Amino acid sequence: MSTIAYIVIALVVVLAIVVVVMIATRRRTERLHGTFGSEYDRTVQVTGDRREAERELAGRIERRKQLNIVPLPEPARQQYMAQWQRVQANFVDAPLESVRQADALVSQVMTDRGYPMAEFEQRVDDVSVDHADVVENYRSAHAISIASAAGRADTEALRKAMTQYRALFADLLGDVAQVDPGVERTAVPAAPPAAPPPAAPTTTSGTPSR
Repeated sequence: MSTIAYIVIALVVVLAIVVVVMIATRRRTERLHGTFGSEYDRTVQVTGDRREAERELAGRIERRKQLNIVPLPEPARQQYMAQWQRVQANFVDAPLESVRQADALVSQVMTDRGYPMAEFEQRVDDVSVDHADVVENYRSAHAISIASAAGRADTEALRKAMTQYRALFADLLGDVAQVDPGVERTAVPAAPPAAPPPAAPTTTSGTPSR
């Protein structure tokens, strides 16, 4: 076999390897994006490098495999839903305390499900594997909770935090429909309807005066 033939074979082998690597990389990207959704895009933006972001997200999945995450027993689910209703009902009178209690309630549900109570960012990473659609709600609500403790959150921000905690809480419980979104309806009263314009004065003949 000639030297040229060996060169051609080597080039074909290298090209095949490159194609296989490209396909594997694309499939990995698609798999990670399918798992994490917008959390994938956020991680890419934060790290500034797609490969670094994918290593981080893959690491989250590997850590999640080591955790024993279990569903809540039905009695526990019902108990937590009742607790949420009480916290939510108290929002109008005590929004600051309600947000604090909502944060604690979400943390307790996570603990009961099997998520370790590590530093906040680690908790976010752990929960993002199974609840990627609502993990950004958790970040935002927690930030508002911290700001509220320092007196830097108004009622509208607290209402937003309650709504965001509710999204994660419902996802953790596994039944969004049964967690009443009442705080969204009652936290900020609607403005009263505008009064109708006064009727034009009329003459004795019934014709409006000009």
